[in-house]
Amino acid sequence: MCLLLGATGVGKTLLLKRLQKLAQKDPPAELGEPPATLPTVGTNLTDLTLKKKQLTVRELGGCMGPIWPSFYSDCSAVVFVVDTANITQISSSCIQLLSVLSAEPLRNARVLLLFNKRDLPCTMTLGEMKSLFRMDDIIASSPQSITTLEISARSGQGLKEVLNWLSSIQAQ
Repeated sequence: MCLLLGATGVGKTLLLKRLQKLAQKDPPAELGEPPATLPTVGTNLTDLTLKKKQLTVRELGGCMGPIWPSFYSDCSAVVFVVDTANITQISSSCIQLLSVLSAEPLRNARVLLLFNKRDLPCTMTLGEMKSLFRMDDIIASSPQSITTLEISARSGQGLKEVLNWLSSIQAQ
C-alpha cells in the first residue's frame, strides 16, 4: 500500500487521476484537459496497474491530517505532495512531512516528495523549496529513502517519473 499525503488543495486528487490515466494506456495517452476535482474528505483508494502489477494508492484528505497515523501500519511507501505556489502553506507542509517521517510505522517506507504546481507563475524553484524544507538535513537524519521531484499534475510535467518511482517500489 502507498499513501498519498499532503495539505488540502495541493493537488493530490488531480495527481491520482492523471497517474491513473497514464498507467492505463500503453503507450501512454495524451492527458487532455484536467478533470474537475473536489477536496477529498475522507479517503480514496485507487489501483494503478504498473508493469502488469497492481499497486493500491490510498489518498488521505488534507483535513484528515490528525488521523493520518491510523493508516500508517500497512504502508510501504509514501507520496507527499507540496504546493509550490502556496507560500502560506509551506511551513505547515514541512511540519506535516517531518511528522510523517518520524512515525515509527513508516521507518522503512520509501518516500517520494513531490513539489507540485510547477506550471503556475510565482512558484518557488526546486532549490528554494529544498532550502526552506532543509532537505539536506532531513535526508541526512531520516531513516527513509527520500526522492524529490518537481511536477505539475495539471500539465503532466514529471508524471512519468512519478510512475517510474511507483514501479520501482513495487519491484521491492
